[in-house]
Amino acid sequence: MSGDMLCHRDTSLYGNVLCLVPCHTWCWGLEHAVTGATYPIVTVWQGSCGTVGPAMSHSEPKPGQGCTVCCAQDGILAGHVSLCVEHPHHCCDPTPPAAGAGLGCVCPCPQNPLPLGPLSPVSFVDCGESHRAAFLPDDTRFRVSRDGIVTASRPLQLQQREITFAVYTWDTMGKKHSAKVTLRQRRHQHRHHERMQQGIVPDMLIFPEHGHGLRRQKRDWVIPPINCPENERGPFPKKLVQIKSNKDKETKVFYSITGQGADTIPVGVFIIERETGWLEVTKPLDREEKDKYVLYSHAVSANGQPVEDPMEIIITVTDQNDNRPVFTQQVFVGYIEENAKPGTSVMTVNATDADDAINVNNGIIGYSILSEEPKGPQQMFTINKENGIISVIGTGLDRETTPNYTLIIQAADQEGTGLTNTATAIIRVTDANDNPPVFDPAMYEVSVDENEVGVVVARLHVTDQDLPGSPAWRAVYHIRSGDPQGNFEITTDPKTNDGLLKTAKGLDYETQNRYKLVVSVENEVPFTVTLNPATANVLVVVRDVNEAPIFIPPVKQVEVMEDVPVGYQVTSYTAQDPDKDQRQKITYRMGSDPAGWLAIDPENGIVTAAQPLDRESAHAINSTYKAIILAVDNGSPTYATGTGTLLLVLQDANDNGPVPEPRSFDICNRQPEEQVLKIIDKDLPPNTYPFKAELMHGSGSNWTASMMEPDEVKLNMKKELEPGEYSIFLKLIDAQGKDQITPVRAQVCSCEGPAKNCERRAYISGGMGVPAILGILGGILALLILLLLLLLFVRRRKVVKEPLLPPEDDMRDNVYHYDEEGGGEEDQDYDYLNDWGGRFRKLAELYGGGEEDD
Repeated sequence: MSGDMLCHRDTSLYGNVLCLVPCHTWCWGLEHAVTGATYPIVTVWQGSCGTVGPAMSHSEPKPGQGCTVCCAQDGILAGHVSLCVEHPHHCCDPTPPAAGAGLGCVCPCPQNPLPLGPLSPVSFVDCGESHRAAFLPDDTRFRVSRDGIVTASRPLQLQQREITFAVYTWDTMGKKHSAKVTLRQRRHQHRHHERMQQGIVPDMLIFPEHGHGLRRQKRDWVIPPINCPENERGPFPKKLVQIKSNKDKETKVFYSITGQGADTIPVGVFIIERETGWLEVTKPLDREEKDKYVLYSHAVSANGQPVEDPMEIIITVTDQNDNRPVFTQQVFVGYIEENAKPGTSVMTVNATDADDAINVNNGIIGYSILSEEPKGPQQMFTINKENGIISVIGTGLDRETTPNYTLIIQAADQEGTGLTNTATAIIRVTDANDNPPVFDPAMYEVSVDENEVGVVVARLHVTDQDLPGSPAWRAVYHIRSGDPQGNFEITTDPKTNDGLLKTAKGLDYETQNRYKLVVSVENEVPFTVTLNPATANVLVVVRDVNEAPIFIPPVKQVEVMEDVPVGYQVTSYTAQDPDKDQRQKITYRMGSDPAGWLAIDPENGIVTAAQPLDRESAHAINSTYKAIILAVDNGSPTYATGTGTLLLVLQDANDNGPVPEPRSFDICNRQPEEQVLKIIDKDLPPNTYPFKAELMHGSGSNWTASMMEPDEVKLNMKKELEPGEYSIFLKLIDAQGKDQITPVRAQVCSCEGPAKNCERRAYISGGMGVPAILGILGGILALLILLLLLLLFVRRRKVVKEPLLPPEDDMRDNVYHYDEEGGGEEDQDYDYLNDWGGRFRKLAELYGGGEEDD
């Protein structure tokens, strides 16, 4: 279908709908909605009229057959349809419709309320499409089946004379099309149409199979409309409807359902008998928990092949009146001024009901007043049954006589006749506002520091002779003049009734240092007599403070390559001092540098790379590194510090080679499965795929490597290997030639087929098992023990002592020089050498004798 649809009803044709449907650029078709007869428009020219005749014929239509006039412009319908019964030659109306006029279909609706079920057929020509698209109305109260039947999804009460909604569909090229459908109330109908209306609600909805061209479609699926009441008692499972396919005459058909309530949460609420197609509910439903289930029915043959397209089934849970109305609060409090006139609204009480208030009246609440205290000669209040608004009905409300009234309010569902609940409404009669609030005093002068936000600048006091605490006493303040920029705000202290003047924004001493405000005061309710609001004058003086430097902009974003050298100037980030009258010096330093990558010149704010940058680091989130720069002035009495945010957007460099994941796997040595490894490259395109794979260091003798997807590599065993652990040296190369050799450990098991059959054992390369390894270790241990025993044996042999010094005759005069200064006298006393025996006497004489000579 292409473009919009235009339909017209003519009573001389028994109220049947004829729809003019655009097909291709210059092809238009007219289809009778009841009989299914199709009349192509054989002559359509731009700005010309076309006539309706039999297919592929230029013969004129007979009286009663009707004709149509259309004007086509660029392949889009721009005219209108007229049906002529007696004079087919005079049905042309060359007058084009108004610019932008919409096209649509008008369907009469004889009943009010509308029944549940089909209302009127709307015909669509599929223009040779092999697939009939679904139609989607924008009004959920209606639905349109694939063969154009417009159906009311629930009983409706027509409040307007007509209802208009749009229907959308999409062709196979993805182009969206729409048509307008209008439902109108009609009081007089022909007999034939009345007969159609009496039997128009079928017990089954019919879904067409795929067709071609303008031929009438064969009907395939038969699915009744489904409504299921809540709180049913069973027995369960309970049959709802039988789903059948006409293909069951040709082959055995098995049915199944999917969707929420079938195979998704809540699972098992609905089931279907596999062979009969009976759809069943397995437990009571709760409309307040879920009011609609959308399922999809499937039909397959005995070999599991689908015989039908999946069909949507909507199960609507109908309501039972099982919930009482619930008031939003148990006690409602309202206020009414004394001497209020009848009809004045006091308050609104609200109640809710979880039951359905759209399709039935179970959730429609009706309000009423059960009692009023204190009782008087007349009832003072009434309540609107539908919306719960309490208003004054009597006269003579007097706060001094009766300051409070207590009402018992009832809420009943089913529009006031069903289940009930009650609440209390307390109405307080307020004082009339006949005394204005007055400022005391009426002049104020205050001061405040600049940049302070939300601080109380002044407290304005008023007096009021009305009842304290009442709306006629509570003050409402307004700033009348002196604050065009909205730098101040004023609120009411609920306890004292004073006005609290606050700063709404930070004031700037350098911009403006004095404000003259005029403040007025009124009450929450208007004056009952003519009075002028009182005013007060407030002078606000702004005090100067040392302000922190301001970075411009507060957040600066800079793009930089991740492989820049250390010392590279990244950017210059400076701040300005708002204290223009004070000539202060600003110095810069890093406030936050998580990775320590940056350095900043304290004098000029130039940021440089202190360390290599790394886009793949955990500090760079989404390739962005965040640093905080501080600007500190030397103001008085304290320094002020401003902050700026520097965002480095790191551009990728090809500094990471691709690696496989996982890096180990189990594999059987007989009929092994191929191993698919994911390729991980931390870089960004174009420094990633397409990848290449090679085997290195002799791994190609036992294994093969080949690429699959852009980021997957496949490893296969070339021949049957001995059980054990093998290292496969896999070289992966990215698109820019960056390569990485990664050893992949393959645990080869003696098994066949999938790796799940692999019973892991401890092997070494070449097939050496655990016993062999233990034997080698045992031999080495025995050798170590033997060596230890040999050493112990050698130590126990007798040691021949050698003289410490050679004989005196063999003494040589050798001079040794040590680059070390001596200590005190005790270090130069050599007499103790005589005590060591004859071997050391010569040394004692040699070193000690020199001192005696002195």
